[in-house]
Amino acid sequence: MLAVFAKAIGKPPEELRLPAMGSNNSKTPEEIVDKFQSSWLDSTVYNLPHGNFMALSHVDESPIHPRSVVVLDDIFCIFMGALANIAELRHHYGLPRQATEAMIVVEAYKVLRDRAPYPPDQVVKHLEGKFAFIIFDAKTNTLFIARDREGSVEFQWGMAKDGSLVCSDNPTIIIEGCGQARAAFPPGCIFMNGSGLISFDHPLHKVRAVAHEDDSGNILSVYFQVDLYTKIPSIPRTGSAANWADAAEVKGE
Repeated sequence: MLAVFAKAIGKPPEELRLPAMGSNNSKTPEEIVDKFQSSWLDSTVYNLPHGNFMALSHVDESPIHPRSVVVLDDIFCIFMGALANIAELRHHYGLPRQATEAMIVVEAYKVLRDRAPYPPDQVVKHLEGKFAFIIFDAKTNTLFIARDREGSVEFQWGMAKDGSLVCSDNPTIIIEGCGQARAAFPPGCIFMNGSGLISFDHPLHKVRAVAHEDDSGNILSVYFQVDLYTKIPSIPRTGSAANWADAAEVKGE
């Protein structure tokens, strides 16, 4: 799978750029999407508002980590993996037995969006299983990304040449598209373009980037981890659907 979001929407952490300082071997969003389509001819590409893209292919799909996509009420979701407590979650959200994992996480996201105040970590912390997913709400330009606690599903993110956020479960696409400006998406975390990285098990603690340097002080890579010694003032919360839209407008200015 592949997802590319313009810098104004994706708001990628600037630390992703650190290993690439002084180099320019990343590609444009259009080049990255073209490479994905030419590599996986069965792929479906969703052209989202403001030059954003989401794409999915079932080639080389793991039977235990299948990929699925759903579009509901202008909410786009790509889900990879499987939920162990899917029956319980269907009952909790009042969904039919046919509801897929992607449908369930979209419903959980809508609870966050529409029933504020609601801490974003609550959307993910009750999900059990091996998964990673991306949600994009086209109505509010809201991006919501998550990965399970163990990092069971391959999932990386990086920055394109123009600063766009790039996400994929295929390391080759990330390496070729982002060069050194990439990292593994941190397990047990969610990313929202309004509030950044949050650990859903430790929501009161910051998630920080840690740089790996060589003997000369050059940054070779970065990774993100929870800083258990530093607390944030409160759990990041989001207001009503109107407030989400307001936040999106501010980000786009």
